[in-house]
Amino acid sequence: MTTTLITGANKGLGFETARRLVAAGHQVWIGSRDTERGRKAAERLGARAVQLDVTDDVSVAEAAKAVEADGGLDILVNNAGIQEEMRDGVVVVGPAELTADTMRTTFDTNVFGTVRVTRAFLPLLQRSASPVVVNVSSGLASLSRVSTPDSPQYHYSGVAYPASKAAVNMITVQYAKAFPQMRINAVEPGFTRTDLNGHAGRQSVEEGAEVIVRVAQVGPDGPTGGYFSAEGPLPW
Repeated sequence: MTTTLITGANKGLGFETARRLVAAGHQVWIGSRDTERGRKAAERLGARAVQLDVTDDVSVAEAAKAVEADGGLDILVNNAGIQEEMRDGVVVVGPAELTADTMRTTFDTNVFGTVRVTRAFLPLLQRSASPVVVNVSSGLASLSRVSTPDSPQYHYSGVAYPASKAAVNMITVQYAKAFPQMRINAVEPGFTRTDLNGHAGRQSVEEGAEVIVRVAQVGPDGPTGGYFSAEGPLPW
């Protein structure tokens, strides 16, 4: 049986991704910062829960030990993320209001958290016959789109969130080169109605999770080091 861990999976895109992968026959670990919320989400889905705060070294290390003790890991979905500069779908921290603290907080979860979790679970993934890592990125990570005036992403005025996701894209490329036996990709789920944006998104979690679920299930001959939306490859 394929074993999958999803960070930030007690709600939103992570929860829907977990639901779909459980239905596909995976043994799914619900990684959640809040133990009780994770437990309840796992019970609803027939999954397993593990306390996992991506900003905490000890929490991540303990989660890795728990998953290893249960048999290992095949797929890691780095889904946990924050968008502190947005409130109810509106950017409230633009370039003029941006502080180093906002950048630091955003990067701690979105970037350093991705590295922290990936590093902790690498030994388990390397033992898998078909290891996969999916990093949940954003269309706002595309320098091409953010700098093109007729693109919707051009009009987003925040700095910290796009910068963090652009860093996630670079992490994806460099890890994919370093571990060619793994399939490591970044995905853009689209502007989805979740707590991240105060449920201001234009599409449902069912629509947003589609690309995460699809890329999580790529085989050994599938793409690696790529950046994908539901429609296909995206420009960097």
